Amino acid sequence: MLIPLVAMQFTDEVNWTLLDFVVAGALLLGTGLMCELVIRKVNNIRYRIAICVTLLIALLLIWAELAVGTFGTILGGQ
Repeated sequence: MLIPLVAMQFTDEVNWTLLDFVVAGALLLGTGLMCELVIRKVNNIRYRIAICVTLLIALLLIWAELAVGTFGTILGGQ
């Protein structure tokens, strides 16, 4: 989250609000905590890896949607 904060000091193309930082922090914290829970509770290493990869993919998809509205455009939205 430091990258957008620093970039905002040098360019006008990065324009995050406080809400953007809060949402990004919540997404990162939530994903990290869920991965930690999976690592502690799931004994099978293959399941651990599969669940954590799924969580990371979900994080990236949500992040991309919030950033540019990728999937709404693909699915015929505005």
